[in-house]
Amino acid sequence: MIQDQYLIECPIDSDNEKKYLQNPPNNTVYTEIPPKQDIRDPRGINKHLKVDFSDVLAEPASFHSFDKVWTWSDILFESSKLWCYRIISLLCAVPVSLLSGIFFAFLGCLHIWCAMPCIQLCNMCMPPIRTLWASMLEIFLAPLCASIGRCCSSIYVNVTKQRP
Repeated sequence: MIQDQYLIECPIDSDNEKKYLQNPPNNTVYTEIPPKQDIRDPRGINKHLKVDFSDVLAEPASFHSFDKVWTWSDILFESSKLWCYRIISLLCAVPVSLLSGIFFAFLGCLHIWCAMPCIQLCNMCMPPIRTLWASMLEIFLAPLCASIGRCCSSIYVNVTKQRP
């Protein structure tokens, strides 16, 4: 809720209109930012779900329904979207939250107690294995590939087009 110090009262009286117009402008600078309302998607991961009435239904210039029909359709769309979401989330939020919590706890436990020790063990054991593997490749595979390359280097391929 916005605090009272940020709200400005502007009475609408035709008799006193000149009096308010002649007041000096409000030069007060507020250094505090009013607190934001209950942000439930701070990282914006569900931006694609912001759907308004005009995103779903739109009448072209050549077709127009009655103004009241259009207004009530907009109200019904927004209200049904809001209340259906609230009812469905009431039924689904607790079980999905519970299952998600269990699932992420299980994944965290696997990552902390199984995956990371294996990765650290591989990181500690890899330098000697890498040195041994590189030596084996240089001893056995490098001479074989070099000799095959020398044998195949004298092969030339000429492509010509034959006339029918």
